[in-house]
Amino acid sequence: MTKVLLSIHVLAAIIAIGPVTVAASMFPAVARRGDEPALRLLHRICRVYAMIGILVPVFGLATASSLGVLGDAWLLISIGLTVVAGGVLGLVILPRQARRETARLGMVTGIFNLLWAVVVVLMIVRPGSTAGV
Repeated sequence: MTKVLLSIHVLAAIIAIGPVTVAASMFPAVARRGDEPALRLLHRICRVYAMIGILVPVFGLATASSLGVLGDAWLLISIGLTVVAGGVLGLVILPRQARRETARLGMVTGIFNLLWAVVVVLMIVRPGSTAGV
């Protein structure tokens, strides 16, 4: 069951978080060009995939529980960073996109992407892991 949960977790991360990071990163440049139809599309991609992205931590927690690593420091840090990334997306990026407020949006999106990059590294390296990786 752990392999199924982990597979769903990884697939959800790729399918949901990938499009959000790309669309959010493209938004400021497209806004400078003033392409309103493209802005609506990018914002919609971010909104829809953000909702789908909720599956990532849900299956991540189920996987962690199955593996018995819920108390590991690397996982707790990953959870914290995921909460921060979700907050940045939901409280800063999406509202600014909706208002077409692009000041510092590129920087905030970069921070959002960096948070996810750190989470991915923590998931792969798993400090203190005995998996031999």
